[in-house]
Amino acid sequence: MKFFLCVVGMVMIIEGLPYFSFPEKMKFWIQKIAEIPDGSLRRFGLVLMVIGLVLVYFGRN
Repeated sequence: MKFFLCVVGMVMIIEGLPYFSFPEKMKFWIQKIAEIPDGSLRRFGLVLMVIGLVLVYFGRN
């Protein structure tokens, strides 16, 4: 559980960096993402999850 909390904390730090460093650019990119069709975002999310799963698998072995 300690390891999980550390990982979640690191993800939050990495996810928060662009919003802290470049808030005006993040607003622009969020508007661009809102224009992408749902199906494309869904596929992109699936690809990211699979890549993350593979990274976790190799990182744990």
